Amino acid sequence: MKRHFFVVNVVASALLLCGCDNNGIEAIDIEVPDGYSLSAGTATNFLNSSVAYDSDAPWVTGELATRFNHGDRLYDDVRTASGSLGGGLGPVYAGYSCGSCHRNAGRTRPSLWSDGGSGPYGFSAMLVYITRKNGAFFKEYGRVLHDQAIYGVQPEGKLKVDWRYESFTMADGTPYELAAPTYTITDWYDTEIPADELFCTVRIPLRHVGMGQMMALDPTEIEALAARSNYPEWGISGRCNYITERGVTMLGLSGNKAQHADLTVELGFSSDMGVTNSRYPEEICEGQIQMNQGSMMGLTYDRLDVSAEDMEDVDLYMQCLGVPARRNVNDPAVRRGEQMFYEAGCHLCHVTTLHTRPRGSALLLGTELPWLGGQTIHPYSDYLLHDMGSEIMGVGLNDNYVSGLAMGNEWRTTPLWGIGLQEKVNGHSYYLHDGRARNFTEAIMWHGGEGEASRQKFSRMSASDRDALIQFLYSL
Repeated sequence: MKRHFFVVNVVASALLLCGCDNNGIEAIDIEVPDGYSLSAGTATNFLNSSVAYDSDAPWVTGELATRFNHGDRLYDDVRTASGSLGGGLGPVYAGYSCGSCHRNAGRTRPSLWSDGGSGPYGFSAMLVYITRKNGAFFKEYGRVLHDQAIYGVQPEGKLKVDWRYESFTMADGTPYELAAPTYTITDWYDTEIPADELFCTVRIPLRHVGMGQMMALDPTEIEALAARSNYPEWGISGRCNYITERGVTMLGLSGNKAQHADLTVELGFSSDMGVTNSRYPEEICEGQIQMNQGSMMGLTYDRLDVSAEDMEDVDLYMQCLGVPARRNVNDPAVRRGEQMFYEAGCHLCHVTTLHTRPRGSALLLGTELPWLGGQTIHPYSDYLLHDMGSEIMGVGLNDNYVSGLAMGNEWRTTPLWGIGLQEKVNGHSYYLHDGRARNFTEAIMWHGGEGEASRQKFSRMSASDRDALIQFLYSL
């Protein structure tokens, strides 16, 4: 089946560096294989392999492809502690490259289950956020506890997780189990913070699927969703998160709590890897003993570790990734599962269809990506905040961490596109913000608060209807 789209003629590479209106627009045909449906318009790919998240959109050619490949290398290349090109790691860090935590642009298997907390081999594929119980940060540590460090330098601390298991049954008697984590910090480099003064929350990596489309979303459409997403019969009422950065207030879209207005490339280099840059020129452990330890290991701190141009190419790489098409769309079980998805009210938050603004998105230094503009997309998210409750197993999904306007019990609706390929891409099925759900069923059954009605609907379905809904999720 062919579908016609209007996209920027990528042969006209000059358009990469300037604005674009209707000039250079031409119609192209996309052949949609049988059993597939488009997820992201002209950025859709039809891959079912481990590189389904990590492949460029079909329109990435010429100069755009050169920059895409450069950004891809910077994303994946292992940073070292040396002062040479590709250095700058540490002294403390959480991951040694973007790709160490986002393997194949997905979610690297976290060490929470395999190692019971911080991993021993240079990264843990997670971020550990700590605050005082009044929401303030600890001056000795900052907002992120860096559990890894270069050779000869002491990490800020190590995370330990204990799992508490509880058995439940669906309405028809089918058993299932949930696992709730309890986090503690050991091996503090400085003053040990008593547990009764500490809030600790853990985030495993997000999948980098549809990042360009997210940045090209029409904000007025998201705000309109918030204005009308009040479904009292379901207990649902989503709202926007707004972020003020450098004196400008913007709509938050990125992150578990929509706490960022962009893809945080600069913050990722700084906070995750300890790589200084023009926006974050200071080392993340400035003033801590790790600075002196790093100096003793031969580190110098007199220059920036990554250029703004390199960071923009990483931003370009992330925004130009293709989005996997939906698969098996004609399978009777999948079609039945889609019906169950709607009957359970999942679509009220996991909104199926959104649109990108006509001019697409812009990168860190102003490069425009008009190829992302004017597209009909199917992210299965409204990108709004929703109260996910705190009643399940006595803890629920309230992590007590405030991000912008988002309270501890509020989370941005996770985009579901590509989620059915996570096991192929990353070899695991851990879901939710901290990976506590080991499969789709557990993820659904952790939905409290505004997700409670849908959780109950799912619980009361027949086993065959629940299985069909799960098959539908695998088709996304």
